[in-house]
Amino acid sequence: MSVVDHTAIELPAVRISEADVGDYIALLKPRVMSLVIFTALVGLVIAPGHFHPVLAFTSLLCIAVGAGASGALNMALEGDIDAVMSRTANRPIPRGRITKAEAMAFGMTLAFFSVMTLGILVNWYAGSLLAFTIFFYVVVYTLLLKRRTAQNIVIGGAAGSLPPVVAWVAATGSISVEPLLLFLIIFFWTPPHFWALALFRSDDYARAGVPMLPVVAGPDATRMQILLYTIVLVAIAAAPWPLGYFDFVYGITSLVLGAGMLVLAINVYVSRERSRSLRATRKLFAFSILYLFALFATLLIETVMRTVMPLVG
Repeated sequence: MSVVDHTAIELPAVRISEADVGDYIALLKPRVMSLVIFTALVGLVIAPGHFHPVLAFTSLLCIAVGAGASGALNMALEGDIDAVMSRTANRPIPRGRITKAEAMAFGMTLAFFSVMTLGILVNWYAGSLLAFTIFFYVVVYTLLLKRRTAQNIVIGGAAGSLPPVVAWVAATGSISVEPLLLFLIIFFWTPPHFWALALFRSDDYARAGVPMLPVVAGPDATRMQILLYTIVLVAIAAAPWPLGYFDFVYGITSLVLGAGMLVLAINVYVSRERSRSLRATRKLFAFSILYLFALFATLLIETVMRTVMPLVG
């Protein structure tokens, strides 16, 4: 009878995850999530009719978690890109804190529960639209567009433009012109915002092999595209006022903010010397964030005041 030497059997090493709560929060892309929550809140508030506060909170939570799921899945699929870009090298996956499989499992779990919860507790129209938003960002943008075309951010920007539409549909069960206007504002805001970033981060994108517009077409063509998209953005953002969808305060605010965006976009276009160009693009990138926040905040405040004033009177 042979004797088995148990000391010769080696068990496979078990990897102990080094991730902490902060690493999983980072996977959610909290800065992007905060913008998603805010734009969705505006879509929710301007929607007509009464929406129960618990359902409103549930809707915002599901949209936020869905955005976080998209961020986690995006990071799982772009770990190789993030590792060679200075802007993203400290994310959890490039640092080895979280594996791609763990990020995928985390993202898929969040996506499933956010969509199912919104569908079951609110309505399936909103749940389906949230599922489409996640799919569009992860599959269409991340997998199909990001590494293949310089128009990645233009087409892919549709995903980031949908949260206020999802919120409106959650509140009303239908769609209307107002949320589509919000969609268009974010959609045309996205290219000048991200191309400004891409201009002063073009070396990063070139090193990662991502065909962002400055890498493929050059900085001059990118400056022209930024200016053209900014002109369209300013026009679309101002249009709801004369069309009667949003009020006077929003209209004036959109014109003032739009003038600021246009001046900065023109400055980017005419600034060709490297140091001056970097300053111009950084200013446009920073102001574009303020632009979108202030525009939506004005709409939010205007709607709240319109609701509160009759009660006070």
